[in-house]
Amino acid sequence: MRRLRTLGIMFVAGCALSGCMVGPHYKRPAVAPPPVFRDAQGISKNADNSEASVGDLQWSEVFQDEEMKKLISEALLKNYDVRIAAHRVLEQQAQIGITRSQALPSLSSGAAYSAIGLPSGLLGGESSPKFYGGGVTGTAAWNLDFWGLYRRQNEAARAELLATEWGRRAALSSVVMQVASGYIQLRALDAQLEITRATLDSRRESLRLVGLREKTGATTMSDVYQAEQLLYAAEAVLPRLEREMRAQENGLSFLLGREPGTIPRGRTNKDQPHPQEVPPGIPSQLLERRPDIQRVEAELIAGNARIGVARAQFFPQIGLTALAGTSTSQLSKLFSGDSSYWLANGALNQPLFTGGRLRNNLKQVEEKQQELIVTYQKTIAAAFRDVSNALIAYQKSREDRIAQEKETAAAKGAVQLARIRYQNGRSSYLEVLTNDTNLFAAQLNLATVQEQEALSLVQLYGSLGGGWR
Repeated sequence: MRRLRTLGIMFVAGCALSGCMVGPHYKRPAVAPPPVFRDAQGISKNADNSEASVGDLQWSEVFQDEEMKKLISEALLKNYDVRIAAHRVLEQQAQIGITRSQALPSLSSGAAYSAIGLPSGLLGGESSPKFYGGGVTGTAAWNLDFWGLYRRQNEAARAELLATEWGRRAALSSVVMQVASGYIQLRALDAQLEITRATLDSRRESLRLVGLREKTGATTMSDVYQAEQLLYAAEAVLPRLEREMRAQENGLSFLLGREPGTIPRGRTNKDQPHPQEVPPGIPSQLLERRPDIQRVEAELIAGNARIGVARAQFFPQIGLTALAGTSTSQLSKLFSGDSSYWLANGALNQPLFTGGRLRNNLKQVEEKQQELIVTYQKTIAAAFRDVSNALIAYQKSREDRIAQEKETAAAKGAVQLARIRYQNGRSSYLEVLTNDTNLFAAQLNLATVQEQEALSLVQLYGSLGGGWR
């Protein structure tokens, strides 16, 4: 009988420690990524079979502007979202410790001493009786994880930690993209301000010359008014650009964890690198590289483990309890054998009727798991959409910039010709006004197109899962 009891205890302990976990084991949902990215051939000669991807590069290798690099480095240290994400990881690490502790035995101890004085005559005597006593106790309790309830909870907690870590990496990537994009947008405003101020100088000089011609009778006040109209139109643009530039600087300062202030400048958007070859890599690798996809899959693993937790609650819960201590009214006998006592208890608790709570709890986590599967599929589909949009944007922004440069050069030539014709009396000032307005608009549009071309590289790099390494 002793051997049978020993074997039984060993069997129960073995099952509790290493097996008998209910619930499904995680299996990644089937996903069929496309063989190549759409529009990848336009920016990579080896788009069909190259394993390299610009998304695998560190951000410092992609962005070459030294001032931009300094800003990104500062943001990665001081940005509020990055710091919040780091604390969330530490919080989840502590949660794992809490979850793991549920599967371990709990031990507690205590000591007590009491003294009671009763009124005289209560027990039929003349003196007041007094009673003294004290003791030391120790308690141990252990809920056996026979069905894997606590192991599944620990599995879910570890998956949630992984999701939180990927969330932190997503925050890093987001900050890199936001700082790079904000810097490029700021340089675009700088370019537009420079264009506007140069245009103002040119139009002030033009107004002065038209005024001199009007005084000599070579032209009329109508031309003066038109020259003033050109000047005031450019002056109206200047305050808006200055306001937007200050707001952009303040936005970047916030990303850097700074007070609002001036942002140092480096390269112009025109001088930002735009490599002809930007390999996107193999589409299937995007699932491993994008932080948002990895975070959702970690949540999927946690949801799968919670199904096991819910199923384990249908089965009996086995608990072991032990209590030992000493109790005596004499301090000298506190640790003697005559004063000791102990208690050992084993309990099994089987839910019989819970009003549908367990059944509905299982249904809830199963439906949540289906929701997470769809979310995982949606996130992957959105990632491929983002890459495709970024690829075509990177190609077409270059073509747009080249066309806009030609338009600006043509507008500049038209202005020069219109002024020569006006000075020779062959046309009215209206022709100068029209061509000068077109040139101003073309120059501002060129600055915007150069901004979009620089931003397209940031967009492509971010969509390919870069920036968090």
